[in-house]
Amino acid sequence: QTRSAFRRCDRVARTRRHVMDEEAAAKAMEDLHVQEEKQDNASDGQMSKSAMKKLAAKEAKAQKKAERAGKRGQQAQLITQPPEDDPVKERYGDTGLIQSQTVSGRTWDRIETLDAKSDGKEVMLRCRLQTSRGKGKSAFLVLRQGCSTVQAVLFVDDVNVSKTMVKYATQIPKESVLDVGGVVSVPEAAIQSCSQSEVEIAVNSIRCVSRADPLPFELSDAVRPESVTEEEAETGTQFARVNQDTRLDNRFIDLRTPANQAIFRIQSGVCALFRESLMSQNFVEIHTPKLIGGASEGGASVFKLEYMSDYPSLKQSACLAQSPQLYKQMAICADLEKVFEIGPVFRAENSFTHRHLCEFTGLDMEMQINEHYFEVLDVLDNLFVTMFDGLNERFAPELKAVQHQYPFEPLEYLRPSLRLPFEEGIKMLQDAGFDVDPLGDLSTETERELGRLVKEKYKTDFYMLHRYPLAARPFYTMPTADDPRYTCSFDIFIRGEEIISGAQRIHDPELLAERAEACGIDVATIASYIDSFRYGAPPHGGCGVGLERVVMLFLGLNNIRKTSMFPRDPKRLAP
Repeated sequence: QTRSAFRRCDRVARTRRHVMDEEAAAKAMEDLHVQEEKQDNASDGQMSKSAMKKLAAKEAKAQKKAERAGKRGQQAQLITQPPEDDPVKERYGDTGLIQSQTVSGRTWDRIETLDAKSDGKEVMLRCRLQTSRGKGKSAFLVLRQGCSTVQAVLFVDDVNVSKTMVKYATQIPKESVLDVGGVVSVPEAAIQSCSQSEVEIAVNSIRCVSRADPLPFELSDAVRPESVTEEEAETGTQFARVNQDTRLDNRFIDLRTPANQAIFRIQSGVCALFRESLMSQNFVEIHTPKLIGGASEGGASVFKLEYMSDYPSLKQSACLAQSPQLYKQMAICADLEKVFEIGPVFRAENSFTHRHLCEFTGLDMEMQINEHYFEVLDVLDNLFVTMFDGLNERFAPELKAVQHQYPFEPLEYLRPSLRLPFEEGIKMLQDAGFDVDPLGDLSTETERELGRLVKEKYKTDFYMLHRYPLAARPFYTMPTADDPRYTCSFDIFIRGEEIISGAQRIHDPELLAERAEACGIDVATIASYIDSFRYGAPPHGGCGVGLERVVMLFLGLNNIRKTSMFPRDPKRLAP
């Protein structure tokens, strides 16, 4: 029995010899014969159950060893360049390093432009290889550019495609960068797995421009919805997912997913629409310093640094700007009348919530007013309705891509936007059973609950809450004339979360100093700020908007880190 078992194992090894390199195969067979000799010396009779189990385990181990050797042999045969006798050798192979040696005049095409009207068109694509599979004398590839994908096919005909060319294509690692040439055709059935489902590419040339190393995670795992899918529920199988820290540690790969591609194109659209809307209303874009000599908003949440620390005679304390507010107000005093800025904002807040970052992009605006701070709200109303309309109209494919991975309800908003006095918001909360201070600020919980109540009553996810209590606003906020307990201020909310805090600013230096003292602020520490209003300051108001928070809430996402390309929070400084 012992000899018979080892003869069977010997036959297994022989059948695998054609895929093994010679050295590994010889070593595997040598190990088998050594074991056979040991067994012969140990026993000439019947094998025990224990011995049979050991023998079976050794057989399995030998088989796996042979398979590994076979794989090493296959890897040694990796094709990067065609053989000289291949009739289509000019049509495939790795390119050399591109170092700006030539300008060919060649035109590269975009995948998103391909549709049934492109049938018969010759195209050249610079793209990534998303997936590939070989089947006999054919290969099927999925090519990707940004959010767009298309199927590419190769069939051996020895005119445009050879068998070695098919093998070359299927050996290219996923996520490698390719140049693929071919002819667009319309398949009999739609390619449901690709964004360009109406067409496919009949490949006649393929070259690898940059080969990808093994990935830290599979993109197919990174594109799954966070919630349990219908397939998982039906089969009871839990598919792999990529956690947030792994994504952020490898953000340059995570950003390749269709949802992330879409999120940051939408974010770009928010900036463009913000700029377009305000410039159409005669606003001037400004750029203010981010290195300043003192905290721009006071408090402890400031990043401090030594300015010119290598030069003792120039060394002084400085910090990163928490807000461009002071400089916006100076611009108004300089008669620029209406200004805005898109730039970084820094907050040294030890906060790990889903909506806070230590660095974010601020969308800030400031403007003169003639009579009432509602003039600011009029501009913001027009701005956000225009922005929401523009996002829905211009970014429909991107919204669909986000919806696929992170399902959300489309944002509901009114024309004109709902403006709710703070007192009325308090009454809605009290009527719903919440114990809230009518002259205090709202908590995160009460803001979210008020958002729910507003949605039920007014059918909107976007609204403005104005006339906040004096105790809930900074010292520079203008008090109301009819009741000094309230201010000419406002917050704006999306889906029950605040995105904007703004107000009419105090432009009178004496009242500003009075309010600073009432709030316990040493006037001497803000003397330069107060003095900026002593030479004629027009009434004005403005606000600041967090770009990442706007995108997060518009898309109904659950964490602001999804809308920050390389987020900075209290623990994360890389990549």
